[in-house]
Amino acid sequence: MRIDAWLAQARQQLQPLSESARLDAELLLSSVLEKDRTWLYTWSDKDLSAEQQQQVNELLARRMRGEPVAYLIGERDFWSLNLQVHPSTLIPRADTETLIEWALELPLPANSRVVDLGTGTGAIALALASEQPGWQVSGVDFQPEAVTLAQTNALRNQLPRVTFCQSDWFSALSGTFDLIASNPPYIDEADEHLSQGDVRFEPRTALVADDHGLRDLALIIDQAPQYLNGDGWLLLEHGYDQADAVCRMLIQRGFVDVENRRDLGNNPRISGGRWPAQQLS
Repeated sequence: MRIDAWLAQARQQLQPLSESARLDAELLLSSVLEKDRTWLYTWSDKDLSAEQQQQVNELLARRMRGEPVAYLIGERDFWSLNLQVHPSTLIPRADTETLIEWALELPLPANSRVVDLGTGTGAIALALASEQPGWQVSGVDFQPEAVTLAQTNALRNQLPRVTFCQSDWFSALSGTFDLIASNPPYIDEADEHLSQGDVRFEPRTALVADDHGLRDLALIIDQAPQYLNGDGWLLLEHGYDQADAVCRMLIQRGFVDVENRRDLGNNPRISGGRWPAQQLS
C-alpha cells in the first residue's frame, strides 16, 4: 500500500475516535518509517513494505482502542524539546507551557535556584533550563521510574546540568529556591474525565488527589515558604475549576501578587504568587 493511501485510510478509521485523526496517523507512520511528517507527503507515492504495514497497522489498532499516541511512539514534543515518555508518567501537554511562559516573565536572579516538584518526564525543569542557562534547575519525583526517565530526557536534549532525584515532594530537598514549580495530581477521584480519552491510560497516582483534587496542592502551598527565598515564586498547575480555591489558599498562606493564567483553551490553569521578603515561613 502507498503512503498516501494508508494515511487516508487511517484518518478515516480514526475520525470518529480522535479529534486529531490526521496528526495521529502521521505520527504513527512517521514513527515506523523513522521519518518526519513532511517526508510522508514529499514521498507519498512510495509503497510500504509488508513489515512496515504490519507494524503501523498494529499501532493503529492500539490507537483505535484508545491508547495515547505518545505512549505508542514513545515520545512527545513539549516547548522546544522532544521528550521520551512512558506509561509510568503523565504525557506532557501544551497547556503546561503556560507555566513556562509565566516563569520566564518573572524578575528572577540570573543564577536562580529552581525546582520542579513531581517532575515526571522532566518537562517543566528541562524547558526552563533550555531557556535560562544560568539557572540552577532540578526536579524531583516520588517514582524512581520517573526520575530515570527525566534523567534520560536531560541527556536526550543536551541538558545534563539539570539534576533529578527521588523525593516525596520536599522531603529530599535542602536549601531555598527562587522558583518552585509543580504540576501535581489535582483530579477528583470521582471526576468523569478519568474514564475518557488518553487519561484512561495514564498513572492514577500522577492524576488523582484527595479532598476533591486539592490535597497535594494544599500541601505544596503550605510547605513551600520554608523552601523559598524572599521574593521567591510558587507556580502551580491545577484543574480548570480550581483556580479560586488555589488562589485563596495562596493568599491565606501569606503569598502576595497572587494571580492566575489561562491555558490554550482559555481555562484558568496556572496560579501562583510571590513569597514576600522578610516574612517568617
